[in-house]
Amino acid sequence: MEKIPYSNAIGSVMYLMVSTRPDIAYAVSCLSRFMSNPGTTNWEALKWLLRYLNGSNNSGIKFSKCSEGVKLMGYVDSNYANDRDSRRSTTPYVFTLCGACISWKSQLQNIVALSTIEAEYIAITKAFKEALWLKGLLKEIGFLKQKVTIFSDSQFGIQLCKNLVFHDRTKHIDVRYHFIRDIVGNGTVNLEKIRSEENTADMGTKFLSWAPALIGCDDHLDPPPLDLVQGGDC
Repeated sequence: MEKIPYSNAIGSVMYLMVSTRPDIAYAVSCLSRFMSNPGTTNWEALKWLLRYLNGSNNSGIKFSKCSEGVKLMGYVDSNYANDRDSRRSTTPYVFTLCGACISWKSQLQNIVALSTIEAEYIAITKAFKEALWLKGLLKEIGFLKQKVTIFSDSQFGIQLCKNLVFHDRTKHIDVRYHFIRDIVGNGTVNLEKIRSEENTADMGTKFLSWAPALIGCDDHLDPPPLDLVQGGDC
């Protein structure tokens, strides 16, 4: 593996992911963890990703006129304890402006969540922080006058954000994550429920053998190596 340009290839796909390809955010997040000591399985998965990109090289993010006013919308999800080594969860979020992606991320959480609810709560907090920054930026240039809406498919996570009562499974959560209750309470950001199959951020929790319609990628592609992505773990 010493002569294989694994790190260089990761750098190339990371540039694409940051620029115009939110659909590969999870794949890049997983594969980049093995840059110091990649194995054969990692290299095969990376080659699959390169073939995927080659088969969808005409796809990208389409920006169009905001016919119904400027709307900033966010989508957030989580993948509980999916990292096999640290058992940390993954936080993905996607923000769209007038239907087009402008901000996205898929990364491991800083701490080990003790439950699915906690993982969702931490993920929502991360999305809220990004929403506040985007809202401030757009407001400063005079583009945004409406409230920001963030969608999550976790009903329990949403209830925890709106319910000030402590529960046995959540009372240990660090206070830094509770600021979202103030944001929800004063109406700065709306938090709404969405079905899992409609949650755009879901593409940041697993490898997908299809690309989301969000950027219109070709879906006639071979699936990723199953031994790496079985169960959505990495």
